[in-house]
Amino acid sequence: MALLKKKDPITKFYDVIIVGSGLAGMTAANKLAKDGRSVLLLEAHNKLGGFATWFRRPTNEGERHIFDISLHGFPVGMIKTCRRYWSKDIADCIERVDKIRFINPQFEIDTDFTKEDYINIMVEKFKLDREYVVGFFNELRAMNFYDDEAMTNGQLFEKYFPGRNDVVRFLLEPIAYANGSTLEDEAITFGIVFSNFMNKGAYIFRGGTDKLIGMMKDELLANGVDIKLHAKVDEILVEDNVAKGVRIGEEKVLSKSVLSNSALYNTIFKMTPNANYSEKFAKEAKAVRVNSSSCQVFMGLKEGESI
Repeated sequence: MALLKKKDPITKFYDVIIVGSGLAGMTAANKLAKDGRSVLLLEAHNKLGGFATWFRRPTNEGERHIFDISLHGFPVGMIKTCRRYWSKDIADCIERVDKIRFINPQFEIDTDFTKEDYINIMVEKFKLDREYVVGFFNELRAMNFYDDEAMTNGQLFEKYFPGRNDVVRFLLEPIAYANGSTLEDEAITFGIVFSNFMNKGAYIFRGGTDKLIGMMKDELLANGVDIKLHAKVDEILVEDNVAKGVRIGEEKVLSKSVLSNSALYNTIFKMTPNANYSEKFAKEAKAVRVNSSSCQVFMGLKEGESI
């Protein structure tokens, strides 16, 4: 395993080359390496993590504040996922958020982000009928990925809470941060994610995204993954519709397979010019609407400082 330098040539033949070191790319690299595959992880930027990122800014005192701009909330299932695909040490840094606060022109509410608390708030704060609210949560819980349901989020909210923009905001806003759901998306994009969060509340990674990515990098290297930053993949090499490696500038790196964690459109229509995609597949790929990245900003201020 190695963290390759920018100018180091890559001469090794790999089982798998992974393009892009977002959380999905890193997790795939770790799983494949633990399963005995030789893996090269390539990242165009100067650090791992993709949209799970952060930046530092100096203060007048010469110190450096870390601004964490990654996804901060996830359901309890992330603990089990990290234990399975990463390590116990990483999973042990995930902890429950005691309180989430909504402050906007329509309402100010504190919640522990559980179904019971949400139901009580919707009944007491928003003056909704308890039986109707429970029915709404039951419908969400019954949703699954195999449903052929054309109902949109907007239609779902109008069915239960017609004309209640404040209720819609209370329900949809946190999930819009989590997966980019809009009123036009299928209701399943909201229902399944919301139900997962409602199971046992919201969780965060103690120490921030920079610590998380650092621990993941150490785990990748310990498991034998080769990593190269500043390595922008210009092309996925394809012969007879089989991926054979990648091209980075003028350098070609060969492999048995390639896994792309780059954007869908970029992977299909820019990075694989020699692939022979069917007309049906290309049409369906172009029609996919990719949700925007899920970002919030946490700002930490020292005692006595202000904005």
